[in-house]
Amino acid sequence: MYEYEFVKIELKSGFIKTKPKQDYKEIITEYAKNGWRFKQIFAHVTGAYGTPQYFELIFEKEVND
Repeated sequence: MYEYEFVKIELKSGFIKTKPKQDYKEIITEYAKNGWRFKQIFAHVTGAYGTPQYFELIFEKEVND
């Protein structure tokens, strides 16, 4: 059995491109140090012109009974 953790990363819009407010690479590295495996990134398309306002990092970890 597995448990999952979802980390929301807000995006800030700029004139030319959209950037994450947090460094997702650091977040993935920290979770990996704690035994989590990066599973997927999911971008929610809710902004203007089909752009995401945030994305979620999805981590998985095996549950030991």
